Formats: sequence, C-alpha cells, structure tokens
Amino acid sequence: MAKYIFVTGGVTSSLGKGIIAASLAKLLQARGLRVTIQKFDPYINVDPGTLNPYEHGECYVTEDGAETDLDLGHYERFLNIYTSQANNVTTGRIYQTVINKEREGDYLGKTVQVVPHITDEIKRRMMLLGEKKEFDIILTEIGGTVGDIESLPFIEAVRQLQWEMPDEDCIVVHLTLIPYLKAAKELKTKPTQHSVKLMSENGVHPDILVCRTERPLGDDLKRKIALFCNVKENAVIEAADASTIYEVPILMMREKLDLIVLQKLNITKHNEPELGKWRVFLEKIRHPHSKVMIGLIGKYIELQDAYKSILEAFIHAGAENDCKVQIVNVHSEYITEENVSEKLTGLDGLLVAPGFGFRGVDGKIVAIKYARENKMPFFGICLVMQMSAIEFARNVLGIMDADSTEMQPDTANTVIDMMEEQKKITMKGGTMRLGSYPCILKENTLAHSIYGVVEINERHRHRWEFNNQYLSRFEDAGMIASGINPQTGLVEIMELINHPFFIGVQYHPELKSTVENPQPIFVSFIKAAKDFSAGNSNNEPLKILSEMSRS
Repeated sequence: MAKYIFVTGGVTSSLGKGIIAASLAKLLQARGLRVTIQKFDPYINVDPGTLNPYEHGECYVTEDGAETDLDLGHYERFLNIYTSQANNVTTGRIYQTVINKEREGDYLGKTVQVVPHITDEIKRRMMLLGEKKEFDIILTEIGGTVGDIESLPFIEAVRQLQWEMPDEDCIVVHLTLIPYLKAAKELKTKPTQHSVKLMSENGVHPDILVCRTERPLGDDLKRKIALFCNVKENAVIEAADASTIYEVPILMMREKLDLIVLQKLNITKHNEPELGKWRVFLEKIRHPHSKVMIGLIGKYIELQDAYKSILEAFIHAGAENDCKVQIVNVHSEYITEENVSEKLTGLDGLLVAPGFGFRGVDGKIVAIKYARENKMPFFGICLVMQMSAIEFARNVLGIMDADSTEMQPDTANTVIDMMEEQKKITMKGGTMRLGSYPCILKENTLAHSIYGVVEINERHRHRWEFNNQYLSRFEDAGMIASGINPQTGLVEIMELINHPFFIGVQYHPELKSTVENPQPIFVSFIKAAKDFSAGNSNNEPLKILSEMSRS
C-alpha cells in the first residue's frame, strides 16, 4: 500500500511548496523508492488552460494532454518521470464532478454538502494514484495558504485522512516562513507559531516543519519552534535561500529531511541516496566555462513564470554545453523595423516565445526577419513556427498579405489556418490539440541531426496549423518541412536550408526537458549560439544589460 505525504503552506504564498515537494520526492527516489507528486489547487477554474499567463504563469501540458499547474513541470524536471491528468486537481474539477453526480441521481434523497460530499471527492482523488500500486509514496501538494477560505475543504480532507489512516502511512509536512527583521536584527518565529496554530484549529497536526529563512536558524531557534509548534526538534528543517532551485534537494538532504520522513513512515528498506548525476549537473551550472546571450522575445516577459519551462530548459541545455545562458528579455510589442538592430545586435541567438492573439505578433515577425537575414541562431516555438512561415511568405515569396486566420480571419492568403477539427469547437477549456503526438523527421535535415532518430513524440497545445497548400512554394524557396505528423500530414517542424540554425516547431519541446534528459533542440540551439558567439567575438554587447531594463 502506498504511503502519503501532504505538503501544506503557511504565512504567505510563493514560499516554494512545489520545489520542497519535488526536492523531497527526488531524495526519496534517489533512495530507490517509487515516488510521484500531485497538486491540488483551490481555484474554481477546472484547469489553468483558460487563465491568462499574467494570472497564473505558464500552463503546463502533460503527455496525456492535461492542462495543469506549472508545478507539475518542476515535478517532471526533478523526478524525470511523466505526470498525468490525475496529478493535478482543482476545486473546479471537484465541484464539477460532484454536481454531475447530483444531476445523474447519485445522491437522490440526500442534501449535497461540502462535508461529506466535496471532501469525499477530494479524498477519492487524493488516493487515486495510490490505487495503481505503481508507487511507494504519493506526495500531495495543497495549493494556497492555510487559512484561505478556498483551501478549507482540502485541509478538512487531509484531517479526515490523518484520522482514517495509520500514523505510519500518512504524514503532513508544513512549509512556513521565519522572517528576518532588520531593525531588530533577529529572526521571528511568531508567524510560524500562528500558522501551525491555525492548522491545529482545523484539526491537522504537522509532523514536520520546513522553515524558509534568509538566515541560519540555529539550534536554539529550532528548539523554540519545536516546543511551541508541538513537533520534535529534529523535525524542524531549515530551508535557506538557494542560488538555484536545483540546489534545494542537496540542502534538504543535509538537513536530513528524507531520513526524518522515512522514520515517520516506518520505511526501513531503502538505499543510500544516489545523486551523482545531480551533483555533476549542479557543478556545471555553478562553474560554466563559457557564456552566451540569448534574446527571449515574448509578450509576457514581465512575469517570468509565463515562460518557466523555457527558462528551465535553457538551464539544462546550458549545463549540457558547459555554458551559462544569460537571458535578455525583449518585449515583442516594442520591436519595430526601426529599432530591431539596436535591440538585438550583440545577442548570440533568439528564442521567440509562443503565445496567443495578435498583441506583439508584428514585433515577433520583425525579430524573425532579423535572425534570418543576419544568420543568427533562431528557435521558434508553436505560434512562432507559424509566424516564421508568415515572415518567409511575405519577405521571400512576395506574398505580402500572407497571414494567419488567428490574426486576420479574412486574409486571402491563409498561410496559417485553423485545424479542420478545431473549426466546429466553441468551448475553450481543454479543447485544443493537446498532449503527445508522433512526428516523422526527414533525413539529412537539421531536425534529424538534432534528434538522431527518425520518429519522435512531443507535446502540443494549439488550434492553428501550417496550410500545406503553400508547402511546395516554401520548399522550392528554401524553407522545408523537416517534421511531419504521420497520421494527419500536419507540419511539425520547419527549417531554413541556407541558414546555420533556423528552426521552428509546432510543438512545445520545453515541456519534456529534464535535468537528466535535456531537450535536444535546446541543447543544439545553445551549441549554435556558442558557435555564433565565437565567430562574432569582436562584437560589443551594445548595452545589453540596459536593454534588459528598457525592454
């Protein structure tokens, strides 16, 4: 039977519950245990698929096509395993299920209430992954902060499970904050005490406290926290600020978090942690031998979580190339033909980021043109593969009104058109082409040399596609379709044959990049940027650092 660890948060949001959960899971996995993580979010949206990236950050997509919270990306990057629809559950999904059951007559004669019907559905979902008998330990991250109204049903569900299950099968790890007051020159434990008190009032008693702090806690402070929060002294874990999220598993191992968890779960059969590859990876990102400047062209750059998987994929690819990847954010809405050279000269490569809608598209097209004409390494994802096709059609093929029906529904030359199966869909949530699909690569192409195989599978999230009626004209002029979906003929990859590195992909390769398996296109893109940098080593940075603030 699987054992369960619930990770809750207190005092404030954004403390890093997802990173702590992923780090603990990594340590347990490194000891030979089969581990997975799930996230329960308190918002009423059924999933984050319809949320603005400014509201929620990126929408992470799993292999089976679930639109999920971005924390699932951390889970996959740390554990190097796939998550699924079952790994992310929202209040909206819980209520939708209960209401559907009520309409179908499952509760005839009963008044449907938060307790027990909503909490029962929450518990059922929490236990679902454990029923497969594929895992030894299920970690469950509870979104939000203890004390939030919307989190109460989840806390109540955890309380009931704590009561129903043996002590050695269910524990609660509570992440909290120990703030440092500069005026008093001391760390304050009172917020943590109040957070734990609030949990206790709701009937949930933490077994372990993980304390985020800017300064070392010290034994005396740990003893004080343990005494007033009713936990054992060795169960008070210091979580100091780290230079990178990938350092957190090592910090948690030093604090013996995994050993305390194993003791409380009465797991005696386990190995010594095997983190050799992880340490090598850390060493590479701490001490790179070179550096490249990559322009991230996007329209959500004010919130870095909007491109979280892309940024993490760059870290993985940088380590693989023994290179520090310095990201220069450039807002696509402010790029014009007049200023593009000023904004982009001095960079070693351009990644133009995906998105939806017409805002910022013109700037992306201008940036793509600059990379094409200046032989600068270029990498475009999803929408940007489509925009690179439009740029090529306008400026190389001379089709000046070439466009996408997403931006111009009435355009005569629909180089990019909505997929046929998408045209009849009116519902927005969860209706795009989602999840993993196969792609056949043409031999003797850049794409084939990157992957080294003929068939790949990558994750998608889109409604529009390249219009194959134009394909022969594109290929005659030098832009070829080097990746094709074998079932539908959908163009998955386009590249220029007369360019050192110019590639656009319809899918989202960043979603499958992990520490142990960096995504091949990102790795090759950074190598191309290194080569470009070496060939342009005499170029000045041209105020790149000031550009970051100006953009």
